[in-house]
Amino acid sequence: MADPLTEQDPRVAQVCAFWETLSPSNLASLRTVYSEAAEFRDPFNALHGADQLEALLTRMFERLLSPRFVVLDVVSQNDAAVLVWDFHYRLRGWQPQRERHIHGASHVCFGADGRVVVHRDYWDAAGEVYEQLPVLGPLLRWLKRRVG
Repeated sequence: MADPLTEQDPRVAQVCAFWETLSPSNLASLRTVYSEAAEFRDPFNALHGADQLEALLTRMFERLLSPRFVVLDVVSQNDAAVLVWDFHYRLRGWQPQRERHIHGASHVCFGADGRVVVHRDYWDAAGEVYEQLPVLGPLLRWLKRRVG
């Protein structure tokens, strides 16, 4: 975690610590970091509320082996921050020995109580997920070469 950057804003430090230490045993701490009405969006989900975000993270732990986030960089200003991160994981059913990763960024906005009210993830779903699939991957890579 980028300690010198997050020390300037305890809200940002709390968000980084939440994601970097996330596990099934501390998932209940979500509501100390995220508002009950928090909005969450990533390439696959548009969620409303802490309950839906907790359910998504619970499913993540059920479907993936050893999922973990590493925050690489942070930029914060006023009531918002951008976290650049790597997500490391292994698939439970297909090639479970192979570690995979997704490189992305999150834009978070804080409410008056200091908790996250908006969280939006940006990452390349086609390149980092779909292209890794056995049937769809070769087709997407071929299309990418043809278009590029």
